[in-house]
Amino acid sequence: MIIDDGIVFRPAEEKDAGTLVKLYDQAARWMRGRGIAQWKPGEKDAAHFRAKMREGEVWLAQDADGRVVGAYELWWSDEEAWGVQPPVAGYVHRLMIEREAAPAGTGRRILEHAEHRIARTGRERARLDCVSTNPRLLAYYRSAGYRVVGEFPHKTDRDGRVYGVILLERRLDA
Repeated sequence: MIIDDGIVFRPAEEKDAGTLVKLYDQAARWMRGRGIAQWKPGEKDAAHFRAKMREGEVWLAQDADGRVVGAYELWWSDEEAWGVQPPVAGYVHRLMIEREAAPAGTGRRILEHAEHRIARTGRERARLDCVSTNPRLLAYYRSAGYRVVGEFPHKTDRDGRVYGVILLERRLDA
């Protein structure tokens, strides 16, 4: 367990899959309500999050009272968007915030936690992507020290919709 500015991070367990689905759906509805076509409610189920727990890491962020205020997935490869890469990076996915309970700055603290986890493995870069039609999120990641290193214009979601993503990375201090 890692404590950071009142937020406690812990690895998600199988019993947390329903909480992760709820958090994802809330985030998707929030985006949709603001005209951001990135995630869809119902798109990720408990099986998705359980699989990510087995394949990589899924972390929950909780406040001092134990309420979940955010979560993220950490992958050790992302061949679909980044192609085959040497093991120099960790890939942050599905950074989710519980908008009703999360204190200001929670998203940045979650990113910092992910970066710390990646650096502890000896990897020197944190990587992520965001849909190319979301300039607000792109600006957020850039303000957090990420730089654009490319674009993958043909990512395909489960329903066959093709969309573009911007590839970003941040060099980590050893």
